[in-house]
Amino acid sequence: MKLSITHSKGFGKDDITFTEENTDILLLPHKDILVISLIVLDFNIKRVLVDPGSSANIIQWRVLEQAKLTGSIIPSTKLLAGFNLASVTTWGEILLLMNVGVMKKTLFEVVDGDVGYNIILGRPWLHEMKAIPSTYHQLLKFPMPGGIKQIRGDQPTAREMNAILVSSRKGKEHVA
Repeated sequence: MKLSITHSKGFGKDDITFTEENTDILLLPHKDILVISLIVLDFNIKRVLVDPGSSANIIQWRVLEQAKLTGSIIPSTKLLAGFNLASVTTWGEILLLMNVGVMKKTLFEVVDGDVGYNIILGRPWLHEMKAIPSTYHQLLKFPMPGGIKQIRGDQPTAREMNAILVSSRKGKEHVA
């Protein structure tokens, strides 16, 4: 199986290709989400969920608190709703410099709650970067002036996060 995507504007003709060879180091079979690590400002942020289903880039309040950046939050209240219609109110927005092989300013919605992930990269970031995620291949690929950049998923962390989410839901199950 070979999946290929071509970007022909801006960077020349670069193919983003996913092949079975990309799965050689993975624990297969799997149903893992795509969780990566990123450099935001000068911090290595782990537990970053790549979620093409999210209409926003989201960062946890506690991450900004640890980085001593809460004073940089621009007050703004928005209601973000999930697929189950549960909603969370944002505390504001923040523009942060990310290093993904190139320095890129990214706007995040700030939330304080039990999301589990430090950052959720949604469609705004994915579209701006022209990034193509593959959960099957556990890779995120995007065009750069020097060629295609790739970030490999952290499969053990993805499995750890899934186990935490499943165990926290078991205590909330009930029969109606």
